[in-house]
Amino acid sequence: MASFTLTPEPTFKAKVDIPIPGKKAQKVELTFKWRDSDDFKAFMQGLESYDSDTDAVMDFVTGWELSDAFSRENVEKMVKNYIGSARAIINVYIEENTGARLGNSAR
Repeated sequence: MASFTLTPEPTFKAKVDIPIPGKKAQKVELTFKWRDSDDFKAFMQGLESYDSDTDAVMDFVTGWELSDAFSRENVEKMVKNYIGSARAIINVYIEENTGARLGNSAR
């Protein structure tokens, strides 16, 4: 039997390359909140309305594999210390939800 089901899990995991100035990006596994197509469309339309990158990340990330606890304070610290991290996280979330990584192989 195929493992595909019509009811997705409420969360999913994906690795994000967090850019580190002067060094190679580090992969961090994050747990993301699943959204159906209507909710995802609303998320995309409202992406610019978040007050901060931290607010955006906290809206769709529910955990990470770091030794530091996943909390608003620590997300804010990461976003502040690693300027490209929020964009990297958002990009992976979008790619995972839309299958953008699949490219032409999805045909």
